[in-house]
Amino acid sequence: MKFAKKGNNPLLAMGYLVQGLKLSASPELRAFIIIPVLINLALYSIALALGYYYIDELINQFIPDWLQWLRLILWPLFFISFFIAGFFTFTVLANLIAAPFYGKLSAKTLAKITGQSLASAEQPLAKVVLAELVRIVYFATRAVPLLILSFIPGVNVIAPVLWALFGAWGMALEYMAYPLENAGLLFSEQKQLLKDVRLGALSFGGLAVAGLTIPVFNIIVAPAAVIGATIYVNEVKVDSTASGSE
Repeated sequence: MKFAKKGNNPLLAMGYLVQGLKLSASPELRAFIIIPVLINLALYSIALALGYYYIDELINQFIPDWLQWLRLILWPLFFISFFIAGFFTFTVLANLIAAPFYGKLSAKTLAKITGQSLASAEQPLAKVVLAELVRIVYFATRAVPLLILSFIPGVNVIAPVLWALFGAWGMALEYMAYPLENAGLLFSEQKQLLKDVRLGALSFGGLAVAGLTIPVFNIIVAPAAVIGATIYVNEVKVDSTASGSE
């Protein structure tokens, strides 16, 4: 499988997520969305409660006494970094729990928009969970250095930007994975495909991140992103054997 060049169009990529939001109201997909929505509701409620009660105390611990004069500048930077790191952690956890349902949601979406048999697109449960764990390891090995960077005075001023880019790329990998896994592609192949349309993937993932940071609205964003990613892949994929096709 290859992606056509149009997949690198930011507006087109973000448009697929908007289509996913609209299609999430479809009666045929509703049954595949209910459980992921409930999972997201529970986990984001916990994250919001923990953040409300502990983030100020946590940030204060990481601002040394000799930098208190910079508190007005450092506090927002630490807040953004901790917010993105915490949000990303809970999002990955929510996706791990909901992964079997997202795989089925993607398969059902593909069946709806193409008429393809649902059974032919589904993957075994063990394979879906294993793939999600592989992605978590990939994310963790990159998130830890970013987290350390967030604590280094001076250098940490760029941490929010790096977290935002990492979050956008991570969410693109996460939600594109479900339709690509259903197509039989391994994680290494998925990464290469998205690198070929990096700008489009970052735009899709960035819009998903923005939606996931909005309380209440974020409980529906993840299922909508799975649907949107499925539409994205279906619309921009080209037969790798076709010569010069886009």
